[in-house]
Amino acid sequence: MEFKEGLTFDDVLLVPKYSDITSRTQTNLTTQLSRNISLNIPFVSANMDTVTESSMAVAIARAGGIGIIHRFLTIEEQADEVLKVKRSGSVIIENPYSITGDKTIEDALDYAENQDISGLLVVDDNSKLIGIVTERDLLFANSKNLIQDVMTKDVITAKAGVSIDDAKELLHKHRIEKLPLIDDSGLVKGLITSKDITNNADYPNASKDSKGRPLVGAAVGVKGDFLERSESLLEAGADTLVVDIAHGHSENAISTVKHIKKAFPDCELIAGNIATAQGAEDLMKAGVDAVKVGVGSGSICITRVITGSGVPQLTAVMDCAKIGRDYGIPIISDGGTRTSGDATKALAAGASTVMVGSMLGGTDESPGTVLTKNGKRFKVYRGMASLAASIGRKSKETGSTSFDDDLNDYVAEGVEAMVPYKGTVVDILKQLTGGVRSGLSYCGAHTIPQMQTNAEFIKMSRAGFAESQPHDVSLM
Repeated sequence: MEFKEGLTFDDVLLVPKYSDITSRTQTNLTTQLSRNISLNIPFVSANMDTVTESSMAVAIARAGGIGIIHRFLTIEEQADEVLKVKRSGSVIIENPYSITGDKTIEDALDYAENQDISGLLVVDDNSKLIGIVTERDLLFANSKNLIQDVMTKDVITAKAGVSIDDAKELLHKHRIEKLPLIDDSGLVKGLITSKDITNNADYPNASKDSKGRPLVGAAVGVKGDFLERSESLLEAGADTLVVDIAHGHSENAISTVKHIKKAFPDCELIAGNIATAQGAEDLMKAGVDAVKVGVGSGSICITRVITGSGVPQLTAVMDCAKIGRDYGIPIISDGGTRTSGDATKALAAGASTVMVGSMLGGTDESPGTVLTKNGKRFKVYRGMASLAASIGRKSKETGSTSFDDDLNDYVAEGVEAMVPYKGTVVDILKQLTGGVRSGLSYCGAHTIPQMQTNAEFIKMSRAGFAESQPHDVSLM
């Protein structure tokens, strides 16, 4: 048997090349997520239940990337997470949340809290606008009172189709934060808020859809309700779906891709994970718009230990990228990224984007609560094939968790862990993008495609790796 050599990020370095770049701001990180979706930075937050829900997806979209909402939620919950992302950056909210005037203040408070909003439009039974209720109206009010008794009735409105400049003028003139849009019959057709206009100006690099809303993706499985889930997610506004399976080079994955593409031919579909050129080609032939590469390389993944299977990440990316170039399909490197240098190597090897998990776990925007251990703060981070995640997934699918289940029936390929609390993800993304920009300049490249053309890798020994780290000093 002939043994092929496999390399990962720590086995190689990029050879520095002549550069005419005088500032890393001269570099351009625009790249393709999939066949028809482009991003302003090459980072994707992982579809893991300790990494990406709406808060993370909003933050990374504002930075220019995209988040993939994990699938370990009910269909309604996952679709709602997608809606939250879309509403967070819409200059014009097309279907604003509303409530009828005969509901109680308690109902309004619960609804607003569940939807994470600060105000509600008040409508009659025919969906005609009759008022607006905000935090100011609800403050200190009796929770049993009716909304119609405390709402603001004289609402400043505009006609549907108003320009943003005219809307800004109205918001400023009347010192209001919300401007409902109505038609000639008084029916609600949309909402413009001062916050959304400000966000639009504050995040010029944000990745947006054709309506100016943040880009967001969502994951689906390969069994059961995947078609129903796909339909709900697309209706909610998901820009891409990710077929999420540990072993993507399988009949289950290929069949799911074909079924989704047949039902929703215009859907941007990503599938994985795979680690070989043949796996990439088979998914591309099935109709995917991007392929996710990486088996066993994640920080909490133990697939290689449990199954003995996998390919070192750099080799996997390079092999799959060759096929991707032939088919015109982008590659996503998923796993093994611990530093901006690893991300730069993955991009230089042919990946168009890099999916990150552990680096984003532990941030304010990742799901979960902060834990304290020995005076230090942490957040839980777990693999989606871990024991806890597998049991949680079954409870979502069946609606209950049975303690009669034999835990030996679960063969975990991931672990549960804690990662240090890191603060806001914005700072992490700045460090990642800054490192990649510097990496481009060392390769003498202004863009990611140019770096892929210029890139020259050199293998290094363990001594070379040790030399790359801080050494012969006492770190502060």
